[in-house]
Amino acid sequence: MKFVHIADVHLDIPFKTISQRANIGDLRRLEQRNALKKVIEFIKENNIEYLFISGDLYEQEYIRESSIKFLNELFKQIPNTKVYISPGNHDPYIRNSYYFTYNWSDNVKIFTEKVEKVENGDVNIYGFGFNNFEMNDNQIENLYIDNRNKINILITHGDIVESPYNYMNLNKLREKGFNYIALGHVHKRDDSTNIVYPGSLISLGFDELGQHGMIVGEITDGKLYKQFIKIDEREFIEEELDVSNIYSNEELIEKINEINNENDLYKVILKGYRNFQININIKLINKNIIKIKNNTRLQIELSENSSTLKGIFFKKLNDKIKNKEIDVQTYESILEIGQQVLEKNK
Repeated sequence: MKFVHIADVHLDIPFKTISQRANIGDLRRLEQRNALKKVIEFIKENNIEYLFISGDLYEQEYIRESSIKFLNELFKQIPNTKVYISPGNHDPYIRNSYYFTYNWSDNVKIFTEKVEKVENGDVNIYGFGFNNFEMNDNQIENLYIDNRNKINILITHGDIVESPYNYMNLNKLREKGFNYIALGHVHKRDDSTNIVYPGSLISLGFDELGQHGMIVGEITDGKLYKQFIKIDEREFIEEELDVSNIYSNEELIEKINEINNENDLYKVILKGYRNFQININIKLINKNIIKIKNNTRLQIELSENSSTLKGIFFKKLNDKIKNKEIDVQTYESILEIGQQVLEKNK
């Protein structure tokens, strides 16, 4: 049997943390839809029998009916593929959810909070999902395979570390003896064993670096074969830039803009000792630079004689921080401005 396994699409998520730059949130929502289309096209072209979606397919808080219709139309394009959905903590099976109220395509099966087994010839599919935004009722304890001569699959959403999100003990999961366990919830891919997190279908931000996509698998004669296929055409990348030998905002902007792979999205982390007060006009930065984080430190030289103007300035400022009248960040800001003013008036 051949299958595709995806999870954590989070359709219609607002992308709040990246939406401040050049409509990136709107762009990523379009790319979510495109990623789902690519999954369906792959299924059609390769005659895939099963599509496993292990939760957080959409965002309950933000999902629109038009997006549900879009999903359902995609599922209708693969009528010979059985689609199994295990609701997660962001799209739980609740009374006002589209899982409960919408008329889904005939090939779609949506699991509820109780473990259910679906028999498909020589394949048994077990599944359960969230019925709320948290789930502490562990269904794994009483879950047993009743026919080990068949291929047995488990689909669910949850954690293998302790949390209020359907915590499942990893050793107990292994002991159950499933041929494949299709999990969701963790956005970083882990496909090192038959207990698989495919990761989020497309990256949702800078806490999800690297490639994102789907797991394609086949079970033949009891053996599992699987591979990761990249779906997301962009990557979120963190790039460090040492400012120690940069002496103006103009030069710094030029260096930042040299990061010019327009297809990927960047967070630039400034490091080192700065020689000037960093004040970047974000409008001058390439649009694929989403965030700039200033981790630089001020180069402080306090060797001036106390009788000079600079020395008196240093002493008074140092007294303020010693007496806890100002914090370190304020101290550095005042010192930096003061140094620049004093240098100009030499």
